Amino acid sequence: MAQRYMGLLSGTSMDAIDAALVELEPFRLLATHTLPMPAALRQHLFTLIERRTISLEDLGALDIRLGRLFAETALGLLAKAQISVAKVQAIGSHGQTIYHWAHAPNPFTLQLGDPNTIAEMTGITTVADFRRRDLAAGGQGAPLAPAFHAAFLSTSHHHRAVLNIGGMANISFLPIDSEKRVWGFDTGPGNALIDGWILRHLNKPLDQDGCWAASGQVNKALLQYLLADPFFSLSPPKSTGREYFNMAWLDHRLDKMGAELPPADVQATLCALTATSIKLAIQNFNSRTEELLVCGGGANNKTLMEELQKLLAPCHVTTTATYGIPSQWVEACTFAWLAKQTLEGHPGNLPEVTGARHPVILGAIYPGNAAANSRA
Repeated sequence: MAQRYMGLLSGTSMDAIDAALVELEPFRLLATHTLPMPAALRQHLFTLIERRTISLEDLGALDIRLGRLFAETALGLLAKAQISVAKVQAIGSHGQTIYHWAHAPNPFTLQLGDPNTIAEMTGITTVADFRRRDLAAGGQGAPLAPAFHAAFLSTSHHHRAVLNIGGMANISFLPIDSEKRVWGFDTGPGNALIDGWILRHLNKPLDQDGCWAASGQVNKALLQYLLADPFFSLSPPKSTGREYFNMAWLDHRLDKMGAELPPADVQATLCALTATSIKLAIQNFNSRTEELLVCGGGANNKTLMEELQKLLAPCHVTTTATYGIPSQWVEACTFAWLAKQTLEGHPGNLPEVTGARHPVILGAIYPGNAAANSRA
């Protein structure tokens, strides 16, 4: 009998919690559900990350509040799909990243969204805290998606890469030869600065289709100044997050530039920053890439997608939907698959991607409520 797994994720854009219910081997996406992140909570998370301070009381309360939201999203998905909790093997919950600092003297990563709360409210065994074991093994703890990309999006016909553009962007290189290593890394900001700038100036959570960016002109001097950040020239393995690329990072560089630029021009330049940093990552580390599959929110940004196609030609740029996985749901599906890997005792990391010393089984298991399952 086919086993069903659920993936739960709130990415670095922090706009919503996504839930995907899947069958694996072969892969089948059964149902999806999104719970928008409350605006006040989203702003609170942004402020917390940029200010880097919070009381222990607030931290604990936020962990429980997010855990409840994740559980509500899971239950909403089951209600929509009309599937009982007893028919779900496990939930893989990524949680909400609050801080990811892989380059610290004592590297750490922190995700909130209490998995005890999720397991208790849903009655479903929950696997969570996926990143810290990789860090303990000397890795970056990110990105974790390349293993899923390799399992379900590889091809033997041409050199393919999979690019996730969420708040940050990460890329996986999938070689033609299955004997050769799959690898990848974070390329830098994805939507985080684009979304932050339009929220500040137009009070909109995102630049729909990239229309505002398309209305401006790329400022080449600003673009080159932003690209001069040391992160972009780092060799992999590397990972990043909002604790580094945020509005304070952008404001500091705009102040240093000392020129008042039209807000639409800054938006156009931020879109170009995302596209150009991705181009440089491919050009410098796998110039043989022939096809790029894009997923995440950035796949819906028409201006960004057109810029990628222009910069990467003759490489063909499309979305993961072309090959059966809708672009919005790839990351949630990833954590459903990682839950299965953990429960079956299989490693979930790729050391060649994260820099870990060896493969490790990721995450911790929080057993479901047997009584709740038996009543379902």
